[in-house]
Amino acid sequence: MHILIGTDADYVVNEVKAALGGPDVSFTVCRNGRAVTDAVVQRPPDLAVLDLQIGSMGAMAVCMGLRLDESSGRLPHVRVLMLLDRRADVHLAKRCGAEEWLIKPIDALTLKRAARRVMGVVSTAQSLVRTGAAATVATEEPAADDSDAATPEEVPQPPG
Repeated sequence: MHILIGTDADYVVNEVKAALGGPDVSFTVCRNGRAVTDAVVQRPPDLAVLDLQIGSMGAMAVCMGLRLDESSGRLPHVRVLMLLDRRADVHLAKRCGAEEWLIKPIDALTLKRAARRVMGVVSTAQSLVRTGAAATVATEEPAADDSDAATPEEVPQPPG
């Protein structure tokens, strides 16, 4: 498996490598959002983990660029797991076409579970949303038989 990490933060690189690394896993690290497309052309990843801030470009713009290049036939589909800074960014992550997203801070178990879902190891449409010390789950479909998945909770809606 090959994973592309898009971030300019060393701690994010270290956390992703520690959580998802293994003997059969390789990584490409892009510290600038503009470098992601070239990295995908050179070696398409099985998964791209994109931090909200990637040097001069954000993950939202990078993900939208990947989706536009895919629709024009320039690039293959790249599965995107986005690392967000706040809950308000979830709407934008959905709109730009990310398959999954987590709200930082992240932990290794949550990151592994999200990566497994993106890769299709677990057949759910769940998205873990990390908020402070507790993780909540927003589901669009009922969870499949996944004994280690978090219990689905309803995402609070804004008043109005």
